[in-house]
Amino acid sequence: MSSIRVHGVRKSYLLGRQIVPALKGVDLRIDAAAIVGIVGPSGSGKTTLLNVIGCIDRPDEGTVLLGDLDIVSLKDRELTEIRRTSIGFIFQSFNLIPVLTAWENVELPLIALGVPKGERARRVDEMFDLVELSEYTRHKPDELSGGQRQRVAIGRALVIGPKIVLADEPTANLDGETGRKIVELMHTMNENLKTTFILATHDPRVLPFLDARVFLEDGVVSRVESQGNGKVAS
Repeated sequence: MSSIRVHGVRKSYLLGRQIVPALKGVDLRIDAAAIVGIVGPSGSGKTTLLNVIGCIDRPDEGTVLLGDLDIVSLKDRELTEIRRTSIGFIFQSFNLIPVLTAWENVELPLIALGVPKGERARRVDEMFDLVELSEYTRHKPDELSGGQRQRVAIGRALVIGPKIVLADEPTANLDGETGRKIVELMHTMNENLKTTFILATHDPRVLPFLDARVFLEDGVVSRVESQGNGKVAS
């Protein structure tokens, strides 16, 4: 997957008897290995755009290309396979399984992929080294701080070697210093692993680490502010 291209994407939801438009014709290109912030007020369509790019929601209209692959035309099982093998997700609520240890939470996506036990162990250990939590592998989520849980969630997202990581308000539940460290960690992994990071965020701590900001207002891209490296264009 070289780039992400979104063209003419519209998406509405049925709320009771009312149809609520979330995206109203989004056009966007994000090049490989960029780290991009999707910013805008609540209800502007940030999460919906992530869900469309992440093969969770299908758009009502438009095209979404991951590299040369048009995901809109794919069957559900094909979309599931892309999510399992090529896309990592990070959530503000961490979404860790409370009865599993941190190590087991990170291992879980590899079990789903059928990765052999020895290879799973190597890759999980490598992730804990990268997120600097090797001494906490046997802790369960409720024994970890918010920042530590988010580091585990980042490790879980990256352990499959995804081309794209989508993060929905990943620092929203963290204090100032912890949030800054989490963003620095994602930036370092973006540089080292060449993974594309797309973050829906309101957090000003994120801004210095972005290649570009994509502003969503009322379901459309109002403008794009880049750092001049050509990685993003509306």
